[in-house]
Amino acid sequence: MSQFTFLQREWAAVFEAASKAEAAVQADPRTACFYARRALELAVGWAYKHDATLKLPYQDNLSALIHEPSFKQAVGEAVFSKARVINQLGNRAVHSHRPIPQADALAAVRELFHVAYWFARTYARVSRPDPGLAFDPAMLPRPALIAQQTT
Repeated sequence: MSQFTFLQREWAAVFEAASKAEAAVQADPRTACFYARRALELAVGWAYKHDATLKLPYQDNLSALIHEPSFKQAVGEAVFSKARVINQLGNRAVHSHRPIPQADALAAVRELFHVAYWFARTYARVSRPDPGLAFDPAMLPRPALIAQQTT
């Protein structure tokens, strides 16, 4: 079961991307970082569309959106820092030819959990996530072991 279930009811697309990120942490760290960034981008895009206090910046790329002063003020320094980490790790996953360490994938998904929690606590219309909800790395899906074939 996904640790991002609290997003599913109101933000299906964000939930889908976050779940894919979560599922890929151990199996494919590059994919996990990519989907963590995608989930962030979808959540931030939703916030700009539905929160009149957020002012669109001169560009509409993720970096410009999260660095816009009205966004930084709305989310606070801690969530802003987490969004920056996700953005950087996602960009590295897409643009770098170097292997992506599993630790980077775990960091991206952990930070995404915190940003998503803030997002849902701030914008949920139906039900907010429990105040005691916490990210648990032990709950991450483990890749299935494939039995070695013998001839």
